Amino acid sequence: MSWTELESLIGELPASASRHRTWWSGDRPHVNAWKAAGFTLTDLRLGETVTFHRATDDAHLSAVETTDGPDPTSATGRRPHSTDEADLVLVTCVKSKREVPVAAKDLYVSPLFTRQRSYAENTGLPWFILSAEHGLVAPDEWLAPYERYLPDTPPSYRAAWGRWVAERLELLTGALRDRVIEIHAGAAYLEALSPHLLAKGAAIRTPLEGLSMGRRLSWYATRGNGAAAAEAIPAAPDPAAHADTAAFVAGLLDRAAAMNPAEFLAADPKDWKRPGLYSWWVDATGADDLTVGLGLPLAPGLIYAGLAGATRWPSGKRSTNTLWSRIAGMHLGGKHEFSTFRRTLGSILAHAQGSDVIDEVALTAWMTRHLTVVAIASADPDTLGQLEDEVLSAIDPPLNLQGMAASPVRARLKELRRHHR
Repeated sequence: MSWTELESLIGELPASASRHRTWWSGDRPHVNAWKAAGFTLTDLRLGETVTFHRATDDAHLSAVETTDGPDPTSATGRRPHSTDEADLVLVTCVKSKREVPVAAKDLYVSPLFTRQRSYAENTGLPWFILSAEHGLVAPDEWLAPYERYLPDTPPSYRAAWGRWVAERLELLTGALRDRVIEIHAGAAYLEALSPHLLAKGAAIRTPLEGLSMGRRLSWYATRGNGAAAAEAIPAAPDPAAHADTAAFVAGLLDRAAAMNPAEFLAADPKDWKRPGLYSWWVDATGADDLTVGLGLPLAPGLIYAGLAGATRWPSGKRSTNTLWSRIAGMHLGGKHEFSTFRRTLGSILAHAQGSDVIDEVALTAWMTRHLTVVAIASADPDTLGQLEDEVLSAIDPPLNLQGMAASPVRARLKELRRHHR
């Protein structure tokens, strides 16, 4: 698969995947996931292509055969792939999500999900989303962002997940016996769910099983699914260094321009309903609190920086986030499940207090007392992601994790954050 195809399937890869071959080897959850699914990595061109080879032994064959596959046998308990008209459609969740709670059909934003959704809606059949976190989800059911990935879960979780989905599907739609269920999902979802659907007498259709990402997208296109293809996708940004990097670095490091949370919330929202970058600062007392929680020294000053409203690449999907929604809605007014920054602070402070739970009210009050924020709007959301990478590399905030160099504080922070996923 090309890098674009792979990221369309699973979401944006971390920067280290494009820079370091070691990311693709060793005892890592994502490496173990493709090995468990019966694949080996046979060729890698960093940032360009990835080639996986499917094992040919029967141990890795899916429990549900494709229409072109071998005939099922009574010994394996497999049922034929149905050729009847489908009664229900199930589509898979994807990694790329909006950053605020929305209806489930609007939460997932990758090109794959856009096409799945359009296809399912065009069938006129009842359809549902298979969520690794929430099980079976109706399209209009309200969901918050989450990070769970089904192949990374233990077998016991997947077994319970499959049984849960099948029972909920029958509860919502009636008896499944003799009904045809069309599933658009990967092997982990099929293997967890199919035995429970078959046990209820349902027949299963998996028209995309075994297809590459490019062939999947083409499959939807050939079936009149033009909604996603018709979306306006902006051109990718120039890979050259962002001309405004120095100016943004200087602005984000200008503590004199920082506002305390009360000042930011008192501002006119329309001034900040734009994309941009921001930096968070902590005073001496707050730094002492974080030092206690980390067990490592953290100096007063800049601690974290981020962006809001950047175009998502490689899909070209425009973001609806703004500096106002990120800072006021998620950092100061939200819950730690919706904010990386709140989860970071909450994890540290909860540990300092010997608590296993993040106290959201106390966290907001602490932020109001000890933090200030610098916000800088940007007129170019298409290059904002690239600009953030360059800025973070220059200012190196100690509590930023993704794509940053290893440090004792970051290693400790990762440990603390695991308790509050």
